[in-house]
Amino acid sequence: KFEFNPKDGIDNPALSLTEDMDGKGVGEPRFFLLSKGSTETFGFCLHEELGCQGHVIRQVEMGGLAQRRGLQDGDRLLQVNGQFVDHMDHRRVVQKIKASGNQVLLAVLDSNSYEAAKALGRDLSQMLPADIRPRLCHITRDKRGFGFSVSGPEGIKGTFQLSVRQGGPAEKAGVPQGSWLLEVNGASVRSYSHAQLTRKVHAPGTAGWGIGGGNIAEHPAFPIQLKQSTSKVTLLVASSAVEEFYRLRGLRITAALADTSWLPFKVRELHMVKGPAGYGFLLKEDDCSSGATGQFLWDVDAGLPAEQAGMKEGDRLLAVNGESIEGLDHQQTVLRIRAHDDQVTLLVIDPAGDEFYQSVSFGDPVWSRP
Repeated sequence: KFEFNPKDGIDNPALSLTEDMDGKGVGEPRFFLLSKGSTETFGFCLHEELGCQGHVIRQVEMGGLAQRRGLQDGDRLLQVNGQFVDHMDHRRVVQKIKASGNQVLLAVLDSNSYEAAKALGRDLSQMLPADIRPRLCHITRDKRGFGFSVSGPEGIKGTFQLSVRQGGPAEKAGVPQGSWLLEVNGASVRSYSHAQLTRKVHAPGTAGWGIGGGNIAEHPAFPIQLKQSTSKVTLLVASSAVEEFYRLRGLRITAALADTSWLPFKVRELHMVKGPAGYGFLLKEDDCSSGATGQFLWDVDAGLPAEQAGMKEGDRLLAVNGESIEGLDHQQTVLRIRAHDDQVTLLVIDPAGDEFYQSVSFGDPVWSRP
């Protein structure tokens, strides 16, 4: 008996374990998608231990999220959000997990298999799939449309495959040929039929979704609409290999796991060393476009470290010294900035980028930093 949570994945540790061995005591990596509330923790600590190789999972809380998903004491962390970390500095790996916000995808190897693989001289990175992240792609249409068309079996909901025109806007935006469509402008397509998605607008000058156009009819039950005047669209897509990876493990693909390197909106890392007059900016608390409360950077003084590092008025603060500030109030954020007397590294995003990420339900794109 097991419980399947469509939001978080399989909730039975035994089902997330791979028992196959190669005859030399080396098992296969296990993958865990951990999704927590803003006041919760992931339920484990990551240690660097004398005489023990790798990043070690410790203090797995009894009944906590990590234990429920199947993480075990002594597991070695190999991958965070699709990036191989076994070779990385321990502090940087911890920062990557903290910067993930409320959702993180981990790949681990049990203690015995890790030690055996190291003894055999195996390249642990080769034990992991090269690309397990979906993509967020922002497409600007040209005279011929968005450069993609959608197909899918009639009668089956939420199964839509994309055909991409060579050299067209979709291909330039990073949409892989034959990839699967998961979201349009932040709205999931999982519950909709092919007929709903591909219903055409019978009006002069419109040509539907296809390569020659880019519109979906205003169906009363279907909120994802591309009107004739629409010039931009954001898709969450997954290649067949990525889709299969998540499906076989009972994990749901979300925008929070996406590769955002194809997007025109980037977070910026600002490293500042305090001068005689300070950093040269003010931090103010205000409402975000999503309605949540955020920390914003204002009154950037000309010629001081903040401006020299590239800070712009209106930037929203996402992380301090590699750690997300999600859930922190204004005073806690100020204390985080002041934790090191003479220097600080801030992760920020400009207003246009901030509005974009909120519009596609991505939240804070903190962990997508390189």
